[in-house]
Amino acid sequence: MKSAYEVLQERGFVEQVTDESLISDLFAKGPVTCYIGFDPTAASLHIGSLVPIMALAHMQRCGNRPIALVGGGTGLIGDPSGKTEMRQVLTREQIDQNASSIGKQLSRYIDFSDGRALLLNNADWLTKINYIEFLRDIGRHFSVNRMLAAESYRIRLEKGLNFIEFNYMLLQGYDFLYLFQHHGCALQMGGNDQWGNMLAGTELIRKVEAKDAQAVTFPLITTSTGHKMGKTEKGTVWLDGALTAPYEYYQYWVNCDDADVERFLKLFTFLPLSDIAVVKTLADARLNMAKTVLAYEATKVTHGAEAARSAWRASMEAFHARPVDADLFPGSDIPREAPQADTSAIPRHRITGKDLDAGLLVASLCAKAGLTQSMSEAKRLIGQGGIYVGERQVKSPDEKLSAGDFAGGRELRIRKGKKKYLMIEIGD
Repeated sequence: MKSAYEVLQERGFVEQVTDESLISDLFAKGPVTCYIGFDPTAASLHIGSLVPIMALAHMQRCGNRPIALVGGGTGLIGDPSGKTEMRQVLTREQIDQNASSIGKQLSRYIDFSDGRALLLNNADWLTKINYIEFLRDIGRHFSVNRMLAAESYRIRLEKGLNFIEFNYMLLQGYDFLYLFQHHGCALQMGGNDQWGNMLAGTELIRKVEAKDAQAVTFPLITTSTGHKMGKTEKGTVWLDGALTAPYEYYQYWVNCDDADVERFLKLFTFLPLSDIAVVKTLADARLNMAKTVLAYEATKVTHGAEAARSAWRASMEAFHARPVDADLFPGSDIPREAPQADTSAIPRHRITGKDLDAGLLVASLCAKAGLTQSMSEAKRLIGQGGIYVGERQVKSPDEKLSAGDFAGGRELRIRKGKKKYLMIEIGD
């Protein structure tokens, strides 16, 4: 059986490592306890956090014990890594609320029952530190010259690095030492921007405990066009279904670029690599089927099978897509038959009969319902022939919705371009 480290390598998770031979030896000795930190600056994580989450899930699936560390303590300071300006300082109450929400969110990906994984908050030990003792016992092991040479600090020095942020490396290094001493954690994983902080932790363990600990970083995941993961015209794609509905989450993945399909299937689904290898041979309609599988599997991981099936049905009906061929991706449980019509997962907007009688501009409705970002964008798209009411192309920005558009029913589909739909329903 392959080690978790080999699985992560094969699927494209590994960017930098402290010592590959020592990491291989670590996994060869038996189950490994590893940790990844999560920043509680918001009440929900977003797609940008999926790589570390999936890495922990793979670790657990291979029999290891992951630790998800919510930074309730370090969040009170703010990590300068990858930032050009100091983060907004949140209150302890805000941090605690966010940490609690993120902990619940992580439990959808990782099984924390019976000690199979640990969910910890570094506020439990960092907020109890005696400052003088910390400087004497921990601070003396850190070289200021080496700290200033770290990429995360060099970037911030150009605009000003304050003393609070300067302490962040010490605190993260201490986290690793604490987890090593109290939970036998010998491996830290995280984003490539954390490399300097992670090395500080491994060195601190070596100096204090005279033992080795290892670190692995993940690559910064961008789309094939160079854009940051999880950013759309509507904003951030959140993992919380109340902030980004499962249907919209599904649409993010199904609309990915052709060049990203294979890589995203490796990173963001649990499908076997033998299934994913076929993507290299696919084109046109069958490559679109691979995108459908990616969207279904990624949505299932985050929102569950029922939400994934609902988003799949709605998307298939909206875009009249072909079901995935039976010979493709046998490891996926995606339905293979054409779905019954189901628009329940498509975003909806309710209007009243009075609104309709008063004369409702299509452009105004698109903006108000969120199909476009503004009325000016709606008018521009109408001028370009990109807005459809039912199957009818809207010809003029002055065009109004009428009762006749509903054809005697109480629902109407409005389309923006080829891929964005909105259901308008008439309420009382």
